[in-house]
Amino acid sequence: MQAASQPGDRTAMARIAAISAVVCWSTGNVIVAQVDMSGMAIAFWRLVLGAVLYATVLHAVGRRITWAQVRLAVPVAITFALELGVFFTALHHTSVANATTIGSLQTIALMVVASVRFGERIGRWLIGIALVAIAGVTVVMFGGGADAELQLRGDLLALVAMALFTAYFVLVKDVRARIDTFTLQTVTMTLGAVVLLPMAAIEAGGLVPVWPSWTEWGWLALLLAIPGTGHLLMNWAHLHVSLSLAGMLTLSIPALSALGAWLVLDQRLTVVQATGMAVVIASLVVVVRLDAHGHADHITGT
Repeated sequence: MQAASQPGDRTAMARIAAISAVVCWSTGNVIVAQVDMSGMAIAFWRLVLGAVLYATVLHAVGRRITWAQVRLAVPVAITFALELGVFFTALHHTSVANATTIGSLQTIALMVVASVRFGERIGRWLIGIALVAIAGVTVVMFGGGADAELQLRGDLLALVAMALFTAYFVLVKDVRARIDTFTLQTVTMTLGAVVLLPMAAIEAGGLVPVWPSWTEWGWLALLLAIPGTGHLLMNWAHLHVSLSLAGMLTLSIPALSALGAWLVLDQRLTVVQATGMAVVIASLVVVVRLDAHGHADHITGT
């Protein structure tokens, strides 16, 4: 009886982990707004800090990384590093509203991949709710009268970042059954820092990126502690939740980020935006409840 309940318990915990992950990620935009560094430099030094911390912990507990694990993590690391660098750079060349709304298209892309590659059943109800939630995201980002002027370079970078983040989700789901979460996170950040090193150096106009100040190190540590932990949670959850559900949950990030900016940065929040937030959150609550109900029916055979 206990053994039969374990898969269901693990799935419920994975939903909580995935929800916690997107809450952690939503703080990222608010924190980045406080850091007086270029987007590429923020991404690089965050990965360096994470690589040192995670590798130290891994070594301290007596675990070692094998070449087989490194080979598994290489595509994940490259994709993740490029996504961080490209998205943070996009935020310097287009509005947050444009970049975030373009990023929300990831949900549709993940649904297609989940259906074709992983055989997940994507019902019309899920597509419908996704479209409603994306509409809510658009209302949140533009409902405050944000400048929606097209800035082609930044918008194209945001589109590339969206594609990379989609690929990152898929690649993690592919390898999670063969590598544990903590090792994957350690290798990803270590190799990711190597990938971004030349890009950050070129952007800084020298052989190495500009060394952060003590204040900037503090913000980078916060980025690692909160959004970085979100990646750890979601990477664990990928083994136990559907790709389509994980993709849907990311739609909450713009709404939660806007709420955080209102609370922390004293940015304006209109009634229209609040309504959009309610639409997004309500849509995701429905998705999570239906997913939980469907999993329970599968476990009980009803």
